[in-house]
Amino acid sequence: MTPPRWPWRGRAGEPPIGAQQTGNPPQGIDAEGQSSRVRVSGEGAVGAGRDISHAAVGEGSRVEHTEVSNRVAGGTVHGDLYQAENVTITYHHPVPAPGPVLRPVRVGTVPPLASAFQPRPGLREEIDRARERHSTVVLTQVLSGGGGVGKSQLAAAYAWQAHAGGVAVLVWVNAAESAQIVAAYAQAARLVGAPGADGQDAEADAGAFLDWLAVTERSWLVVLDDLTDLEGAQRWWPRPSAGTNIGGRVLATTRRRDALVTGSGRAVVDIGTYTRAEALEYLGERFTAADAPHLLDDRAEDLVEALGRLPLALAHAAAYMINDDVGCSGYLGLFTDRASHLASLLPPGADTDGYGRQVTTSLLLALDAAEQREPAGLATPAIRLAAHLDPAGHPDTVWATEAVTQYLTAHRTASGASEPVTPEQARAALRLLHHYALLTHTPRDSNRAVRLHALTARAARETVPPADILATVHAAADGLVEAWPVHEHTARDLTAVLRANTDTLADHAGDLLWHPDGHPVLFVTGRSLNSTGLFGTAVTHWHRLAADAERLLGHDHPHTLNARAGLAASYWQAGRTGEAIVIEERVLADRERLLGADHLETVSARANLAVSYWQAGRTGEAIVIEERVLADRERVLGADHPDTLRARANLAASYWQAGRTGEAIGLLERVLADRERLFGVDHPDTLSARASLAASYWQAGRTGVAIGLLERVLADRERVLGVDHPETLISRANLAFSYWQAGRTGVAIGLLERVLADRERVLGDDHPDTIVAAYQLRLWRMS
Repeated sequence: MTPPRWPWRGRAGEPPIGAQQTGNPPQGIDAEGQSSRVRVSGEGAVGAGRDISHAAVGEGSRVEHTEVSNRVAGGTVHGDLYQAENVTITYHHPVPAPGPVLRPVRVGTVPPLASAFQPRPGLREEIDRARERHSTVVLTQVLSGGGGVGKSQLAAAYAWQAHAGGVAVLVWVNAAESAQIVAAYAQAARLVGAPGADGQDAEADAGAFLDWLAVTERSWLVVLDDLTDLEGAQRWWPRPSAGTNIGGRVLATTRRRDALVTGSGRAVVDIGTYTRAEALEYLGERFTAADAPHLLDDRAEDLVEALGRLPLALAHAAAYMINDDVGCSGYLGLFTDRASHLASLLPPGADTDGYGRQVTTSLLLALDAAEQREPAGLATPAIRLAAHLDPAGHPDTVWATEAVTQYLTAHRTASGASEPVTPEQARAALRLLHHYALLTHTPRDSNRAVRLHALTARAARETVPPADILATVHAAADGLVEAWPVHEHTARDLTAVLRANTDTLADHAGDLLWHPDGHPVLFVTGRSLNSTGLFGTAVTHWHRLAADAERLLGHDHPHTLNARAGLAASYWQAGRTGEAIVIEERVLADRERLLGADHLETVSARANLAVSYWQAGRTGEAIVIEERVLADRERVLGADHPDTLRARANLAASYWQAGRTGEAIGLLERVLADRERLFGVDHPDTLSARASLAASYWQAGRTGVAIGLLERVLADRERVLGVDHPETLISRANLAFSYWQAGRTGVAIGLLERVLADRERVLGDDHPDTIVAAYQLRLWRMS
């Protein structure tokens, strides 16, 4: 049996009940079992001002994960661009994982099939034949590097067929970047109950999922769509087994056709354009469904050849013809005229894809028509902005942000319009582009509601005037920051999508996101990678950020120091404490030199270094630094400043870690009294201080007093925060464990049963906290 996770929530922190002062790591987690999380808090940026209370945990414990939540408002992130509110340090314990989940598992969103989807039986037969010879089928096209031939649609057709056929596990991954593969695999690992997947380290969980695929007898399909980084994705290819997983299959779509695509049981199937018959059938079906068969006139064959029989260009053209009641003859005339004028802008030699001219021409024709429809003048700026985001999709909530509506107001092409663009008008612009097949707007897919083909996006980006590129890039970045959830743990899928969009935007923007300074979205994304457990990706991200900041802003720019501190934090969270300390010592020295020893950012850097010293087992040095931090804040900010109270609580945690429990209790009693006086008895920080004190009483053997405080904390949080607030759920679980430790078994089990029910309802039955609560409840019932 293990004690519960004790949350260091709020700015003071709550030490975990049951943590050992020396020797062993703390046991416990909301009565959960797989890993213990000690939540610590901080007022500073991750790294740049982490200043976290580091909890009384055993020496030699290994940090598995840290989770940070940022407060984001108005397009900026408070503090050093990415100020931390919560940090979770996770300690791993070898407790058996729950058994496999036998219900069907679905991860990712399979794109809907396009109108008049062509099954392309010849290609499907070739794919099926390849499947008989290989465990993995890679869908690619004849021309290297191109797009628009329908690879993803074919893969989607197979996925929908597998879903209808009852495949046990279906995983669709937008695989342009390895981080997206890792995140999807980690989620799948938790859902299938893969041994070793505890929800704390995404990369480890992803590896556990691959191990599970290699031995399971359940049927599965993994689709890696738009696989771009073949080098980085090599370790994430599902591995062929010795025959036990006959029902397993991998499909991948990619524009690459080099040697890395083949081998290891993979076969390449070239996907080209439609045949003439398929192209004509597509147009016929589209026009018939729209009750406009007259549009398919005697120039239809000439038109499909002019469009290169490219599915994407045909989709643009069909939507235009249906919306504007233009037949094949009329559209062919428009297309030929526009293409001839385009030759000077896009000569044949510049068309590296072989289809750029057709797509660009059909895009411009559709935009000309859409610009005349209501809301007039918004189609062009809307698609230019969308074109800088992830083709696999972004949430349509981005279009309700102030940043995007202001951009549309400033850049709409309609003359005489003076009123600000509203979120409703921005959404109407999306629908307009959807009707012209320039993008796909699927509101029910909340995280990836807006998709557009990569080739359409490239053509749209090429239409952006140079004078507008900076404003477009920054509007997209500001919109992503505004759409970022305050509490990432409640929206993991959304944050994964926002990270992918940030990466795409950064690729297209180049150095523009560093003009005039580093954009907050770059720092928010780095913090999000840390909080998700993508430690390797986080280190890479922060390393690039620090290098870019130093190159563009200089060694001593505040954002350079922040990026460098973020890199230190990612090292620290990845367990590379020595490397973190080297960087943090440099950041501290730089801030002392540039800002002075008493500057608040310098003090925060000092506090961060103390945390790393503590993590490295240098507890005495950590205490010396934290005593100085507390003295500095008392002198500069005053004894009653919130940051001073936080420093006092952090020092209490260090005393507690060093076995100086009496001194820790004395400090925490003062923190609680000060917060009650300054903030009131119901302030969340006051409740956290009360819970911290309860944990210290518990550690000192004053169990009855501790339980009384815990009961009060739970009642207060239910009243102030609500019965379903994450902190309320944690308090309920901690009280259950305290009852269990006090021998009140029946009450403890009853309360944990409620905890489980609450988590199933609030977090979902596949959330790691829910799974582990269920496991712990089974243990308690059997004991």
